Amino acid sequence: MIKRSKKIIAAGLLSTLTAAYLFGPAQAEERPKESTAKEKLEAYIKFTQILNIIEQEYVDDVNTTDLIDKALKGLMSNLDAHSAYMDKKSYKDLTVQTKGEFGGLGISVGMKDGALTVIAPIEGTPAMKAGVKAGDIILKIDDKATLGMNIDEAVKLMRGKPGTDIVLTIVRKNEPKPLKIKITRDIIKIDSVYPKTIEGEDGILYLHIASFDQKVVESVKKAIADRNDTKGIILDLRNNPGGLLDQATGLVDMFVPKGVIVSQRGRDKKENIEYKAHEENTDTTTPIVTLVNGGSASASEIVSGALQDFNRSVIVGEKTFGKGSVQIVIPVGKSEALKLTIARYYLPSGRTIQNKGVTPDIIVHPGKIDYTKESALLKEKDLKQHLEVELSKIDEKKKDKKKNSKKRSSAENNATIGGPKEITEKMIYNDTQLKSALDILKALIITEKGKH
Repeated sequence: MIKRSKKIIAAGLLSTLTAAYLFGPAQAEERPKESTAKEKLEAYIKFTQILNIIEQEYVDDVNTTDLIDKALKGLMSNLDAHSAYMDKKSYKDLTVQTKGEFGGLGISVGMKDGALTVIAPIEGTPAMKAGVKAGDIILKIDDKATLGMNIDEAVKLMRGKPGTDIVLTIVRKNEPKPLKIKITRDIIKIDSVYPKTIEGEDGILYLHIASFDQKVVESVKKAIADRNDTKGIILDLRNNPGGLLDQATGLVDMFVPKGVIVSQRGRDKKENIEYKAHEENTDTTTPIVTLVNGGSASASEIVSGALQDFNRSVIVGEKTFGKGSVQIVIPVGKSEALKLTIARYYLPSGRTIQNKGVTPDIIVHPGKIDYTKESALLKEKDLKQHLEVELSKIDEKKKDKKKNSKKRSSAENNATIGGPKEITEKMIYNDTQLKSALDILKALIITEKGKH
């Protein structure tokens, strides 16, 4: 398929007539509904005529190569949100994205309903610290409007030298007017797996997976092995923008004994691939609850959707982003390339996640629960002494009220990832989705216990 695509591109640039003659009939036979050779020839001729008119009549002098490049960019952006034509500079910039660290903001973006949308800010990065949230629509990058801009162009603008500032103008749900957020670029280094225990809950392992890098499966296996008394797992995939497919399927394979985890289907049968589970070293009994939200995309949707289809996990949270297509980069010549969508992912049940996402089994919106720690009941003999002590504290409390308030606020807002190795009860009450997941998991553990 890749070789064929390269030939079509090369022939099209050299001679529209030759391209129509050589490749028109073959493609028409493969897909009868496509244009005939005659229709293709007419379309190529029309393109050439319009190109000639622009070159002769446009108010400014124009370069033919630039015109073709602009036409290709428009063509690719109109195919879908993820396909793109990469000129020499764009293709060179692509190498920067694969090095693992770069000067940037720390957000994953995608196109949703034609708008440049934040899939998720990455934990601990400048974007997260500045207050960018999943679901934010980026209206402007500095002074450049994003309307009509593709993802690669947007990413290019947001990347830059560490220490330099950028201003994002965003539209956020329930905010009356656009917000301007100033962010200072930094070197982005991403940790992927954050294992934690939960206060007062022996045997429950919390695993936040921030992204699917090459060490996710290894790190999850190590976290489980380090806590060999695990009775239940909370798998937190919220704000996980995706990553490597083999790590996503490898994670599901740890908990599913057999069957197709995800399939990839495209126009070319060579692109039709199935990724299957293996029975060896599979944990089929430990209860799992998986957390997702609108910032869960791509690989994290494959994991949550597959676990849901296999009835291996209860999915809790909000509907995921809906990014389930496959792109490859096809070089064109020595210095240019196409990023082209060649297939879509399908979950075990046959459903696609592209533009649909994964709907949780139990929908829980983010929020907080009022937290009050019950004091122990006092016996009559202790009551007077207790009240005297409490009265003596009143003056001290007034003096330290502001200081203590700040300390409480800091502790209560401590994220469940990247901070302490244990999630406190107060943290759980600050996160309704996590609280729901924990309650559901405890019920599953009790149910599993009742089976023996």
